[in-house]
Amino acid sequence: MASTKDYLTFILDQLSELEHVRSRAMMGEYLLYYRDKLFGGVYDDRLLVKDLPAARALMPDAPLEEPYPGAKPMLLVEQVDERAFLTALVRAMEPELPAPKPKRRKKS
Repeated sequence: MASTKDYLTFILDQLSELEHVRSRAMMGEYLLYYRDKLFGGVYDDRLLVKDLPAARALMPDAPLEEPYPGAKPMLLVEQVDERAFLTALVRAMEPELPAPKPKRRKKS
């Protein structure tokens, strides 16, 4: 089941206090980036984030769920209606996120 554009719009609106948040469509789902670092995604109309210590500290009881079969489990964010919480969560995760991989130059 693919995620709806309406749910993505809702999540992006909840994160609108953060600059440099963007999404990227990927096979019917949406990857979410903050300052060009991948922090999570919208999968089957669920907000899932990477299982990082900062995220665990803010959501110690969050269940781990697979974004799709065979994928590495991620933390389910259940407090999607709490804009301040989501903003704090993404800000706390940012220092622990890996830097984006450099883009390869195309061969001519």
